[in-house]
Amino acid sequence: MFEKHLQCPYCRQAITVLLDLGVIGFVNVVDDCEVCCRPIDIDYCVENGEVTTFSYNSIEGNEF
Repeated sequence: MFEKHLQCPYCRQAITVLLDLGVIGFVNVVDDCEVCCRPIDIDYCVENGEVTTFSYNSIEGNEF
């Protein structure tokens, strides 16, 4: 697992998500913010055990 730090698109708090590096290729997961508990859509790609691309977005429409 790999810790990735990001800013919640809803509450703007700094949070940490865990990414699974045991997969190969594109991964899409939904993880809840550890502060406001709202869902975050996370996309990333793993190649040779490393994250090569990473992006995240809100799912609901009430972000800042």
